[in-house]
Parts: sequence; structure tokens; C-alpha cells
Amino acid sequence: MRRLVASVTLYLACFAAIALVVGISVGIGDLPIPLSTTYAAITNKLGWTSVEISRIHEAVIWEYRLSRALVAVFCGAGLAMCGAIMQAMLRNPLAEPYVLGISAGASTGAVAVVILGIGAGAVSLSLGAFVGAFAAFFLVAILSNGARGGADRTILAGVAAAQLFNAATSYVVTTSGNAQQARDVMFWLLGSFGGVRWPDVGLVSIVVGLGLICCLFHARVLDAFAFGDEAAASLGVNVGRTRIILFALTAVITATIVSMVGTIGFVGLVVPHAARFVVGPLHARLLPACAITGAIFMVLADIASRTLVPQQVLPIGVVTALVGVPFFSVILYRLQRAS
Repeated sequence: MRRLVASVTLYLACFAAIALVVGISVGIGDLPIPLSTTYAAITNKLGWTSVEISRIHEAVIWEYRLSRALVAVFCGAGLAMCGAIMQAMLRNPLAEPYVLGISAGASTGAVAVVILGIGAGAVSLSLGAFVGAFAAFFLVAILSNGARGGADRTILAGVAAAQLFNAATSYVVTTSGNAQQARDVMFWLLGSFGGVRWPDVGLVSIVVGLGLICCLFHARVLDAFAFGDEAAASLGVNVGRTRIILFALTAVITATIVSMVGTIGFVGLVVPHAARFVVGPLHARLLPACAITGAIFMVLADIASRTLVPQQVLPIGVVTALVGVPFFSVILYRLQRAS
């Protein structure tokens, strides 16, 4: 009973922390909004209160900032969760969601729509990025021999696919006659929450939420994969089928996020290690911890992207890299000492 109460208390504290950083994020901008006003606007909308607030504040909160903050929450949770899955499946502490070449494929799909005009205006940038991401995933599946490909082969296939799609993206961008259009696409590829709205919140929350539930059902299987494919098979795990399910699930979550906000690096690498340090390696606890930590980290990174340079918004990928690169160096150093 005490353990249950402690767990419930811990999760409530985590959700309160997420709510706090979301409220802070909503209040930051050209028009500062107090935290009390933000929560008054939310509770008014939900019908819990009827506090009188400025209509301008209410419009800014609901039309722009709250949707941005919530997308950041789910994107951070999804990327961190996918990073934990990839590290377990590939038995590689440096694995991340983009190891399957998904971000490179998404960038090619995006530039194909925006710069080359594929789709003749009927295909959006997000849809083009999503299609490109899955094209890269299917190429990796073919090169790695699908479910029969081992961890090393999968990583090599991901590297090959990423190089191919990155080369295609670079060629399209450098040969484009519209410099401003190419610049806008490259800025988006570095990660931006600027264009997200409520439909994006609905889609990414469903994808990440269902993905987390599905991954929790495979928590013990992921624990078994940590000892290798042969050890997992000896424990009764259908290695081939599970590999396909989890890789496809990771691809769907990552492709959805990248198609909305571009490539945001290091979240899927840094957060799982930080969460693993706190809650341990068992995935029944690690996956929720990654989701919560990733959500908070991403919102804080979004706040930093809007405040580090006055009157300018940095690409979110730049901010996460500033944190991720030093952490990445620490991981490499520890691996070198362990070997």
C-alpha cells in the first residue's frame, strides 16, 4: 500500500512539474503573460472557473502558445521513449531514434515538396516529410534483411540510408534557385515549434500515447533484448516479430514528430541515460520516466530557444545540441574507460 501511495505521489509531482513548465512557457514571449492568467484561461475554457481575463491574453494563449507548449511536451516524451527502445533493441548506448535514417528521409521529403514542388500544392510539407521518413525506414528494413537482420546490420543500414537521403537533400538545396525558400526549409529541418497548432497536438498526443501503452506491454521483452537476441529467444520471445513491431512503432512516432517540427537531435540520446540513472534499467519504470523527463526537457529547451538571443528564436535543435554534445562526450568517455 505504501509503495502504491509513493508511486501515485511521484507521478502527481511529475505531472505538476510538467504543468508548471508549460505554464512558464506559455507566459514567455513579446507579450508576457503571468502564470496566474495562463491557468485562469485554461480553467475558464474547461468550465471550472469564470475568472475575468483579457481577451488578448486569452487569444494568445489558446491560438498560439499553449498548443506550442503541448506539442513540445509530446515530442520530447516521444523522442526520449524511442531512444530508450532503440538502445535496448540495438544494445548500443549511443543509439537514438534517428539511427534508422528517418530524419534524413524526412528532410528529403520536405525539400521535395517545398523546393521541387512535388504534389503541386496538394501535399503539405509535413506530409512530404512523413512519406520521406517512411521511405528511409523501408530502405533500412530492406538493407538490414528485415526481422532477420542483427543490431550491427541495422545500424549500418541506417547509416547508409541517412547518407543517401542527406546527399539528396543537399543536392536539392544547393541547386535551388530560390535562396530564401532553401533557407526556410533548412531552418525548419533544425527543429521549430513555430507553426504547430491544435490539430498537431491531437495527432502527436494520440501517436505518442498509444505508442507508450504499446511499449509498456513489451517492457519485459525489452528487458530480455538487453541480453541479446539469443537470450531473448531462449526466454520465449519471438525475436523477429517483436523486432518488426518495435522498429515500426519507433518509426511511426519519430516520423510523426519529425514531420511536424523537424529534426531535434540528442533528446533520444541524452534523456534515456539520465532516466536510467534515476530509475534503473527495467523498462516498466524506464519508459514512463523517459516520457516525463523528455517532456520537461523539451519544454525547457523551447523556452531557452526563445530567450537566449533577444528578439530572435533559435532552432530548437541548436539548443538541444548545446546540452547533448557535452553529455555525448561523457558517454563516450565512460565507454572508453569501461573498455
